[in-house]
Amino acid sequence: MEVETREIKVKTKGNTDIIDITGLVGSEITASGLQNGTVTVFVPGSTAAVSTMEYEPGLKKDIPLALEKIAPAAADYAHHKTWGDFNGSAHVRAALIGPSIVVPFTGGRLVLGTWQQIALFDFDTGPRDRRIVLQIMGVK
Repeated sequence: MEVETREIKVKTKGNTDIIDITGLVGSEITASGLQNGTVTVFVPGSTAAVSTMEYEPGLKKDIPLALEKIAPAAADYAHHKTWGDFNGSAHVRAALIGPSIVVPFTGGRLVLGTWQQIALFDFDTGPRDRRIVLQIMGVK
């Protein structure tokens, strides 16, 4: 079993920006030379998250609308009183979705459903340079 740790960087717009990173993750698996295993996709930071979704225009609108109902941006969060940065909703949304996922790969290719992509969600209040850590474990 081999383990490779790699990073990808993505510029985001914030405010529930959703970015398809499937191709970036797949390219790193290919570059690793590993054929069968798993990849952990992790975003450091407490205002971003990683999950899977069907990356299509309707859901790119539906997900932010649903999260606005669950964790409204304009709500009065205790976090605002602590730091004064007014991104409490970003922290709550990121905590709900989570910072990482694990995806298997076989034959050097991600095992995803037909309509399933890996997405980075940036909930913070403005643009960010995000790094995503990949830990690729497998065999050649």
